[in-house]
Amino acid sequence: MRRTRYIYGNKGFTLLEMIIVLFLISLILGIATIFFANALPSNQFNATVRNISATIRQARSLAQIHNKNQTVTIDLDSRIYDLSGRPPREIPSGISVKVIDPMLGEILEGKYRFTLYPSGVMEGGTVVLWSSKKKASIAMDPVVGTIVIK
Repeated sequence: MRRTRYIYGNKGFTLLEMIIVLFLISLILGIATIFFANALPSNQFNATVRNISATIRQARSLAQIHNKNQTVTIDLDSRIYDLSGRPPREIPSGISVKVIDPMLGEILEGKYRFTLYPSGVMEGGTVVLWSSKKKASIAMDPVVGTIVIK
């Protein structure tokens, strides 16, 4: 008979220890998945707000560079927005949009056009976007031509 003596005692893990470790790993992964799944709509909302404001800023720059009026159109029915001569971009589902015009008030349907002039001034109202968790408005100063996201 041969006896084997272990220096560190029994080597290896018991089945119970393995089950506990696997349970903890799956619990952590589950919580992380839920966290990231909830963060995706928020990131999509922020990206849409940034893209619309960037499109308006780009139109202003193009108007000044080319010395020609530029138009940004928001189609509230089709849920797209575009800069004249550029491919349209879609407003993702789950994000609602309206325009508040200084003369006409709230606009919830149809097409709304922002005109940007070579002098840097613009005509248009405020774009309001909202989802179930967030709300943002893209306000334009018609005199100075700046865009403010609130």
